[in-house]
Amino acid sequence: MPRDAVLLMAYGSPDTLDQVEAYYTDIRRGSPPPAELLEELIGRYRAIGGGSPLSRIVERQRAALAAELARRGRPIPVYAGMRHIAPRIATIVEGMSRDGVERFVAIALAPQRSSNAAGYWRAVRAGLDSVGEGAPTAVFVESWHDEPGFIEAIAVATREALDRFDDHARVRVVFTAHSLPARVVGEGDRYPDEISATARLVAERLGLDRHEQAFQSAGRTGEPWLGPDLRDELRRLAAEGVREVVVSPVGFVAEHLEVLYDIDIEAQAVARDLGIRLERARSMNDDERFIAALADVATAGLDGTDGPEPDATAGYAATRLTTP
Repeated sequence: MPRDAVLLMAYGSPDTLDQVEAYYTDIRRGSPPPAELLEELIGRYRAIGGGSPLSRIVERQRAALAAELARRGRPIPVYAGMRHIAPRIATIVEGMSRDGVERFVAIALAPQRSSNAAGYWRAVRAGLDSVGEGAPTAVFVESWHDEPGFIEAIAVATREALDRFDDHARVRVVFTAHSLPARVVGEGDRYPDEISATARLVAERLGLDRHEQAFQSAGRTGEPWLGPDLRDELRRLAAEGVREVVVSPVGFVAEHLEVLYDIDIEAQAVARDLGIRLERARSMNDDERFIAALADVATAGLDGTDGPEPDATAGYAATRLTTP
């Protein structure tokens, strides 16, 4: 059997304020941000404590996944890499090769597939190309938005938030995910459909009569982004007379700026102004159910894909990547 491994991939986020400018520049493909936008972003990170906890959380997820796989009788190494900050995905792939890894499953910590996933693919490919001959084989998980264990973990966290209210019937649940430019729909991106599918499955698991879906954290590019925006959705709900809301960010699996600022500070401020009590479902982070779901995805990816064509198993698609 080849020596297997798992690679978890995250977008990345600055740990400290002095990393924000380089991080923002990297997101902008090397173009330095305007001073006013940089200062605004620094202010947001300052508001959540001076940096993002994402890197620390991903490390906890990595360690927990390795422990869960070992518990299941599959003691294989688990690595973690970032797209826009160290440790870079390509660098990690190079290190995996030096460690003797022959095959690995690459899982983006973003359950729903979008055009954004191409960035993860390119980063993995860059690492494989750098190694060249003898590079490991990579199995790239394209989507795991309906993985049963993930749905259950999100449902439990959402139920906990609902239980903070006296009467569930009065509470409206809003499922959120990161917005993308609206043009992706015309380009055939299935991301909005997968967000809707995740929300629907969680709502069904909870037995909700109705639920809402919104997007958040849209970029400032001068073009339309997917909506409705969470803040606008809160205003619409307030106009309907809704005064109790649970926000469940199903597009995110760890606490970072988009959760700690965009929901906990920005959306909360809008909710207070509207007279709405808003409670957020906790993030997955290293939740035991969530880690078990990741282990299911990793195991199926390694065991269920042995060719170049996408293979739909266990609720997600996986594609095998090799060096040219």
